[in-house]
Amino acid sequence: MPAAAARVVLVTGVSRFLGARVANTLQADPGIERVIGVDTVPPDLPLGRTEFVRVDIRTPSIANIIASAGVDTVVHLNLVTSSTVPRAKVKELNIIGTMQLLAACQRSPDMRKLVVRSSAAVYGSSPMDPAVFTELDEPVEAPRSGYAKDAVEVEGYVRGLTRRRSDLTVSVLRFANFLGPGVDSPLSRYLHLPVVPTVLGFDPRLQFVHEDDGVEVLRRMTVEDHPGCYNVAGDGVLLLSQVLRRAVRPYVPVPSPAHSVLGDIGRRFAGLSGFSPELLRWLTYGRVIDTTALEDELSWRPKYSSEAAFADFAEAQGFGHGRMTSLLGRR
Repeated sequence: MPAAAARVVLVTGVSRFLGARVANTLQADPGIERVIGVDTVPPDLPLGRTEFVRVDIRTPSIANIIASAGVDTVVHLNLVTSSTVPRAKVKELNIIGTMQLLAACQRSPDMRKLVVRSSAAVYGSSPMDPAVFTELDEPVEAPRSGYAKDAVEVEGYVRGLTRRRSDLTVSVLRFANFLGPGVDSPLSRYLHLPVVPTVLGFDPRLQFVHEDDGVEVLRRMTVEDHPGCYNVAGDGVLLLSQVLRRAVRPYVPVPSPAHSVLGDIGRRFAGLSGFSPELLRWLTYGRVIDTTALEDELSWRPKYSSEAAFADFAEAQGFGHGRMTSLLGRR
């Protein structure tokens, strides 16, 4: 759908891989006059003509930036999913930060568009899940903790803003797990464990979205008008067993009630503060989302299937050499 050109775009979470890539992509658009990237720490990647402003979106300072710069479009990518950050801080960044940002958007007379990164984790993972989730489906078991619960709350606040500012174009994107050469995530760190734990008796269906396709969707949502909520993932699925086989990773199945064992392995071998409950349930039951609505809306299909996204990630990480083995029953 054609849109009036975005003039001044503010991107949150610009110190992370997705925020930096989106900012770099948007700054190359000749129709965008100015791109402002905000985060609490400077980005490692160069941002070109993107103006970096060090600010905590949990504070009222974000409203001053939006007002003084005449920001008309906000791309909110600051959904923190890391298990290495203390949970209390993650919740503050995700919830308090979003509340302050949306309050600033509501007050600004220049604002006309909001694009929000959400997560397919809002659907949860359950043995009673439908084969495929559409955007209209409710979770069988709603997320009760972690970033998945945060994403549910963030979407609720966004819906509230939409009611109060019906003039805004608001796009919410529920992404599957990102993969690609530049991705550092709980999933990528899980696959780097010296011994990868799996849940005995379960082989979940998994979907991925390549970072290039994710950036392209965010670019389209920013420079065009596509209001609504959309699932984003590559075509097809992979079983966890296929992922491990193609990555040639040694693995050990553990009994399904022993979810804490996976967290213990994460702490021991990867320096993680345990795997999040969302990741553990996903690695048990999996999740598949339908992307028909997005493809119809954009008249577009992702360049990378879930299989191709994983293959690109695995090649960049040097996976695929040696012999995959199960440590269960080894003597």
